Amino acid sequence: MKPTTDAVREVLRERVIDPELGINVVDLGLIYDVQISEGRISVDMTLTTPGCPLAGTLAAQVEEALRQAFEGYEVEVSLVWEPRWTPEMMSEEARRYFGAP
Repeated sequence: MKPTTDAVREVLRERVIDPELGINVVDLGLIYDVQISEGRISVDMTLTTPGCPLAGTLAAQVEEALRQAFEGYEVEVSLVWEPRWTPEMMSEEARRYFGAP
């Protein structure tokens, strides 16, 4: 499968679930940017808090999910902290899941 921004986000929506919160990293608003260039997929992501104990785990899961879905592509995942994550970054579906307005 050829990667597109939408395809990358869909793979992450289906395959990478935050184990503490039980919802995927896309709907949580943790995926900030996806760039696709010749043979490379780059993802900027964040976490709900800089002290999150799952930092390495979630980033590794994102990388592995994309490597499996898009064989032959180099995958780079960067943890970024700006802008700071807030609950408003969640999708409408995620906000409903948590009972937020």
